[in-house]
Amino acid sequence: MLRSQEIRAIAPEMDPLRLGMGWRVDDLEKPQIMLESTYGDSHPGSAHLNGLVALCEEAVKAYGGKAAKYYATDICDGQSQGHDGINFSLVSREVIASLIEIHAMATPFDGGVFFASCDKGMPAQLEAIARINMPSIVVTGGVMNAGPNLLTLEQIGMYDAMYKRGEITLEEFSRYKHSACPSCGACSFMGTASTMQVMAEALGIAIPGSSLLPATSQELRDFARKAGEQALVLVKENIRPSKIMTKEAFHNAIVVHAAIAGSSNSLLHIPAIAHELGIELDAGEFDRIHRDSPYLLNIRPSGKWPAEFYFYAGGTPAIMEEVKSLLNLDALTVTGKTLGENLEDIKKSGFYENCNERLKKYGLSKEDIIRPFSNPISAMGALAVLKGNLAPEGAVVKHSALPPEMRKVRLRARPFDCEEDAIGAVITGKIHPGDAVIIRYEGPKGSGMPEMFYTTEAIVSDARLASSVALITDGRFSGATRGPAIGHVSPEAADGGPIALVREGDVIEIDIDLRSLNIIGADGKYLSPEEMEKTLSLRKKEWQPKPVKYSKGILRVYAKNAVSPMRGGYLE
Repeated sequence: MLRSQEIRAIAPEMDPLRLGMGWRVDDLEKPQIMLESTYGDSHPGSAHLNGLVALCEEAVKAYGGKAAKYYATDICDGQSQGHDGINFSLVSREVIASLIEIHAMATPFDGGVFFASCDKGMPAQLEAIARINMPSIVVTGGVMNAGPNLLTLEQIGMYDAMYKRGEITLEEFSRYKHSACPSCGACSFMGTASTMQVMAEALGIAIPGSSLLPATSQELRDFARKAGEQALVLVKENIRPSKIMTKEAFHNAIVVHAAIAGSSNSLLHIPAIAHELGIELDAGEFDRIHRDSPYLLNIRPSGKWPAEFYFYAGGTPAIMEEVKSLLNLDALTVTGKTLGENLEDIKKSGFYENCNERLKKYGLSKEDIIRPFSNPISAMGALAVLKGNLAPEGAVVKHSALPPEMRKVRLRARPFDCEEDAIGAVITGKIHPGDAVIIRYEGPKGSGMPEMFYTTEAIVSDARLASSVALITDGRFSGATRGPAIGHVSPEAADGGPIALVREGDVIEIDIDLRSLNIIGADGKYLSPEEMEKTLSLRKKEWQPKPVKYSKGILRVYAKNAVSPMRGGYLE
């Protein structure tokens, strides 16, 4: 018996309450499908989703089910940048996932279709799907079009820093701002939103070929309808997320993540999703898979082209075809078929020919966007996990965005206890070549783990600093981040991690190839490892925790219960 009918049999108020909102008597016995979206007037990634929900609702009805719409609107990281609003970003993932859990558990449903596009809505839904383990399918909301001259939003941080330095006029800056987001959908670069859309498909929980489509495309509308039909198949065959999102599926997703140079924030989201399924993924696994997997995708911010070109080149199926030798092709997917079977079906369907036709008007070929396995942009993936006495539990760097001269470097520590002080120092010229800008007390327990996007943009848009200054933080970065940025330093400063002990003039050594991040000197003088350990031990005895930043509300709850960034930053 369907779960909805089991609960209906023991809950006599169920029928009259549903009839009271317009259901028909025959609807009560149909498979009940929850349509959960992040729809709301919060940002372009969610404002269009209700149209997709409506198409899916029609399909559910046509194929014999009854759909019910639920909403857990997400926030916009872009609109939260540069002020304390960004502190609420990561915790919103946990709140949205919990609200979806409440929706699914408080009212009986047999299956669900989940709609989201962006940075926290996508991972929150995947986390919730894993937690409730109800037959489920994801519809990703696609990507916005690029603006004039292929302008995309991640460039606005650069133009902001240029305006503040007097390098462009207010009129020029305003023109860029008014043209960067010409449609709905996720921002048009391989940031966290785009990355997590791809991860949904790579995990097998979205229909093949459906992730990161142009939000204005007919194909996305077609996939929304198809998802409604397929949700009923999943219910009938009792195919649950735990059968799809297996250890092998997570391996596949990380291989794809390496190939697309995905956002560093995925190291927060993928382990948190896996944790809900009882699968523990440590950061070392990301590093190992990235070492053995090629980086193929020429999409911003690491590459040249806007993210809508991802679909034009064949999207996630095309990426998977290139790295097929590294994938587990027997992994089950929401089609009820294996990944290998899906890839064969895609080739026969004309999907690639339809996609590649879009590239012709730009004079491009698929290989301009997705390089072949035999000729990658880099032989290894974009992320590396560093460890050392500055980050005993690890730190994350997107080394694909590093200039060669920053792969092994010794820098002078310039510590700041909040991002506001750090960006002020960068903008006013107080940071110099050879400095390591250290921003601390910005981890989950410190301030909610905000992004350091504007500070990184201020650094990389300054020719004096772009190839000579690193930013190191226990906070995180936007998926649009470029340049030498090392984040997720763990343990964080609020927990008394070594990053809290760094002083002005300490010597910081970064070695990407050795995957190390260490303090190797104090007051500009090099010390032996033993001397450095003794120095840090003495500093730790003198260290005092900072007062709690938030004394009430959700960020107080998050500060008390969030796990380490390197474990996923989820609530425990």
